[in-house]
Amino acid sequence: MASDIKKELKKELQRSYLAKDFNSFRTELLTHARVYFPDRIRDFTEASLGGLLLDMAAFVGDSMAFYLDHQFNELNWATAIESKNVQKHLKNAGVKVRGAAPSVCEVTFYFEIPAELVGTEYEPSPSLLPKVGQGTKLASAKGIPFSLVEDLDFTEKDYLGNYMYDAVLVETDDSGNPSSYVVTRIGICLSGEEKTESIKIPDVHKPFRTLTLAAENITEIISVKDTEENSYYEVNNLTQDTVFEVVTNTTEDADQVPNNIEIIPAPYRFTTTYGYNTKLTKLRFGGGDATSLDNDIVPDPAELALPLYGKKTFSKFTIDPNSLLQTHTLGIAPKNTTLKITYRHGGGLNHNVAAATIKTVDTLILTFGNNATASSAASVRASVDVLNDNPASGADNAPSLEELRTQIPASRQAQNRIITKEDLVARIYTLPNKFGRVYRVGIRPNPINSLASQIFVVSRDKDKKLGMTPDTLKKNLRKYLNEFRAVSDAFDILDARIVNFAISLEIVAHPSSNKTQVAQTCLKALAKILDTKNFQIDMPIALSDITNVVLNTQGVISLVDLKVSNITGTTEDRTYSDVSFNVDANTFQQMVIGPDGSIFELKYPDNDIQVSVR
Repeated sequence: MASDIKKELKKELQRSYLAKDFNSFRTELLTHARVYFPDRIRDFTEASLGGLLLDMAAFVGDSMAFYLDHQFNELNWATAIESKNVQKHLKNAGVKVRGAAPSVCEVTFYFEIPAELVGTEYEPSPSLLPKVGQGTKLASAKGIPFSLVEDLDFTEKDYLGNYMYDAVLVETDDSGNPSSYVVTRIGICLSGEEKTESIKIPDVHKPFRTLTLAAENITEIISVKDTEENSYYEVNNLTQDTVFEVVTNTTEDADQVPNNIEIIPAPYRFTTTYGYNTKLTKLRFGGGDATSLDNDIVPDPAELALPLYGKKTFSKFTIDPNSLLQTHTLGIAPKNTTLKITYRHGGGLNHNVAAATIKTVDTLILTFGNNATASSAASVRASVDVLNDNPASGADNAPSLEELRTQIPASRQAQNRIITKEDLVARIYTLPNKFGRVYRVGIRPNPINSLASQIFVVSRDKDKKLGMTPDTLKKNLRKYLNEFRAVSDAFDILDARIVNFAISLEIVAHPSSNKTQVAQTCLKALAKILDTKNFQIDMPIALSDITNVVLNTQGVISLVDLKVSNITGTTEDRTYSDVSFNVDANTFQQMVIGPDGSIFELKYPDNDIQVSVR
């Protein structure tokens, strides 16, 4: 009863938890001390013991409040300031951190080849045409190293059987017959130095083994092989068990699609991680043991049980939970071998060298056919010369944390699968050029299967005219999209129908204007807006746009007549598509609507636009 009376008589203070700085904490503590301990201590000046206690408590509160606010801000990628926390946010968002970037450059290779009479004409001797191997090393005037990224074969021919090199006659004999030519071809080179590093792996199974490479600013892992010649493939994550492989296309459409795409299994695989502070690259391998038989996708825990063989009692025993991770589904860990790792390192703004500065050949990898003599091959090798007609570009310094931070929102929204129509279109357009190039893509729902989509594609020929997409490109596209589609989705890849059209119009020109000049101005304006690059698949022709362009042409008073017609077959020396189309029956509200999965093309603007002037 006495305690209740004391509680009723005790002074009560309404506490506030809004204090965030030193002064606020000290004020709250001073009020608390004067209310609850008025008879214990009354002197709270700065020089007193009471003031010391208040200052110490307020200092602790201020420090804890700052620490709490700081740690809370570090949880958000937009407000984090500590380097290690920003890097964690980058990793969680899937942003790939990379170092300095290399430059890329087109380099022309020159060789002097003796002339040879082939049939009735002289040409560079076919037996002495060289093949410049990948990895040939060049250098700029300032010592920046470059290397050839793909083989450059001077014996290569196009689909018509013509050599793909350029030849210039440089010397003739006393009879005036050609004696030697200079042949040239352009190769793609990357800046940076190639290096091979060998790392001994002990005979101990270590899941998810991590290796740190010695060089800084590694831009590319070229190859990783062990002593058993097993190739290790770089993947985005260890659950990715297949990779795309480039295979040379030997079919008749090789000029449009130089390579095929193949999907191969990657039991030996690794991921790479770039250290922002150290500038070093780490390789992380899988967790499976190659010496153990792994038939299950997921290990069966029952196989880890201990047989008792009739015993009715047993003592405690220890187990290793990591045994469940010794599966090949996350890749195979290297063991008792030596890894041979070849990579390219180096980059930065200084790698953007000027034109005509790459002239030195440090290491020339050259091969000839079986019919080449040693002396002739040596002469061709000695005649090599290189030059970059254009400056090297693309190199840059390593991105800052602030630059990487801005990539987090986009990376979070990115996905490694096809869900929407926009995802599908983006995947098709991002197919690497070496597997063929799709010029336009159109997506329509399949009228028969609700879970399927029809993909209409069209390509361009060497004259930049629309043409059918090669079958090899369609196969590459099918294999590429299959890795990203949902199990229930289906895609039908079809050729878009090319509808060639012509335009004829009659206009009235101003009496003071030059009728011929007005007609030419109209023709150029119409050719510009009706260029194929302005059309998409299933995009109609807007007659109102044509009318607007004509009426806004200087010297035009009025548009008397406008007619759009379909052209097929061959006219004079011009060849059109065989798609017939009734323009009048498919014109609605000043819009010419083509067939499903079609694209309009004004193939020959100079001939397909007719302008008459009154």
